[in-house]
Amino acid sequence: MARGEHHRIHAQDRTQRNRVRVAQEAARLMSEHGIRDFHHAKLKAAERLGIVDTQALPRNNEIEDALREHQRLFHADTQPQALRARREAAVEAMRFLRGFDARLVGAVLEGTADEHSAVCLHVFSDDPDAPGMFLREQGIPLEVQTRRLRWSASEQSEHPVLLFGADGIPFDLTVLPLDALRQAPLDRVDERPMRRASAAMVQQLMAEEDIEAFNAST
Repeated sequence: MARGEHHRIHAQDRTQRNRVRVAQEAARLMSEHGIRDFHHAKLKAAERLGIVDTQALPRNNEIEDALREHQRLFHADTQPQALRARREAAVEAMRFLRGFDARLVGAVLEGTADEHSAVCLHVFSDDPDAPGMFLREQGIPLEVQTRRLRWSASEQSEHPVLLFGADGIPFDLTVLPLDALRQAPLDRVDERPMRRASAAMVQQLMAEEDIEAFNAST
């Protein structure tokens, strides 16, 4: 093997090892420090490890896989309970917000939620103020922010976000127009349309997990 080819292969191996190290450290930061943003987590992880090669920055889906493994290894006694509590809270909230066709998205749906995670919902109304007005009428104090979502490689838009807490669990509601029920924004993990679930779908998911847990214990 030529010396140049040897160096190239060695460099590729080093870059791949560093990608794994950054992904694992980013997963640890997300799990133990409550960082929710993949990009912030990977940059902070690379800084902590002293890795400056941009080729060694993992993709978001690599960090998500590392997060699942970290939770399996280090938080198997607490993470499933936190996830279940948030899924149950999501079902209750979606029923409460049924007038806005609420859908569950994000870590609670995907199964990577922990005690730091908010229940993230999409709610739909052509009047962007209506969901907030409804919640305030129920006596729920809100913080209002905005979020930029991507719909395609060239299309982005900003939408209201309603933040509140209930029974110790944070909620994060993005208000979208009704036609967004037909097209989901792109997921930050894999750049594909976000997976979304209705209350009935989440109930079905929990029922299937209960069956799997029962079968595993018998």
